[in-house]
Amino acid sequence: MGNSHSHGHHHHRKNRNGNGSNASLGDKMATPVPPFKHAPSDHHHHFPSQNPTSTSMSLPYAQVDSCVRALAGQAEGFGRFAVGGLHGALYHVTSLLDDGPGSLREGCRRKEPLWIVFEVSGTIQLYSYLSVSSYKTIDGRGQRIKLTGKGLRLSECEHVIICNLEFEGGRGHDVDGIQIKPNSKHIWIDRCSLRDYEDGLIDMTRGSTDITISRCHFSSHDKTMLIGGDPSHIGDRCIRVTIHHCFFDGTRQRHPRVRFAKVHLYNNYTRNWGIYAVCASVESQIYSQCNLYEAGQKKVAFKYLTEKAADSEEGRTGCIKSDGDLFIAGTQAGLMTEISEHNIFHPSEFYPVWTVEPPTDALKQVLHHCTGWQNVHRPADQVLAAE
Repeated sequence: MGNSHSHGHHHHRKNRNGNGSNASLGDKMATPVPPFKHAPSDHHHHFPSQNPTSTSMSLPYAQVDSCVRALAGQAEGFGRFAVGGLHGALYHVTSLLDDGPGSLREGCRRKEPLWIVFEVSGTIQLYSYLSVSSYKTIDGRGQRIKLTGKGLRLSECEHVIICNLEFEGGRGHDVDGIQIKPNSKHIWIDRCSLRDYEDGLIDMTRGSTDITISRCHFSSHDKTMLIGGDPSHIGDRCIRVTIHHCFFDGTRQRHPRVRFAKVHLYNNYTRNWGIYAVCASVESQIYSQCNLYEAGQKKVAFKYLTEKAADSEEGRTGCIKSDGDLFIAGTQAGLMTEISEHNIFHPSEFYPVWTVEPPTDALKQVLHHCTGWQNVHRPADQVLAAE
């Protein structure tokens, strides 16, 4: 995996066009650079394929299961600084009850950093939103935990990692699987399965930013993912989100729908949507790179909606740059060519390295089978063992 939590000493491998680059974190590049296919050449993390020379059957993050806290700071993209509960104690969930001793809610409400792990498998019926405080990792590896009824709320918090959980069957007005608002930052959601909620599966609004969503599986749902909740919320111009190696499996719309934000989509597989795949609205900038778009009955992948920002005299839509995307099964991109692409950010302006590969059938198969909740062991906690 290309760990983008760099300190300036890593260099890019040669990219597909053979041009080298040595931009460090935070550099502003004068000219756009082609997609990065590999991690930096002096980095010791590689793709988790059986054959180390083959990257065609791989997902990033091979090293994050080496020990329990190895997830911290390893996200690619805008959420790359999220450390979760790295510097806290292990908290063991021993109860599937909504609240009380040993419950998930009890751990999430504590103010100190915690790395939350599960000693039980099963369903946790949430009767109200479960609020997650700052510096928490909710680590579902080693067990099978399903949250239902309500969802998680990340409000005014920072440095949260959510890994290897299932979300299904959320009911009630405005109930999302994971609701990130307001003003939360440094969030990483990895390897989660989400389906069948009343409102959104993951919504990021009200100034929440620096978020990465990776290796997740979305299914059986209508309004999948919203970034920027309302054209009157001009503070959402700060929002930055990376979504990569996710599988949007027959969900109807919002993969994502974006207002104001900068969003980098890469190596995702979106198929059989009901209305559209990706929607750009007021002032949004979407960089869609090496994704697979496979239409069902609705053929057009990209949609544009015009809305008026609260401080603007006239309505505006957003911009989408499609770089290396694959449109299959009769899919029509639907790009608006009259919208100037120079208005689109390039990810290298914000982070130096990410793991992207061509949108091949092999990648499609990996995303089909290796996204969402995974039956993986919980790694040993080497930090505590060394104390």
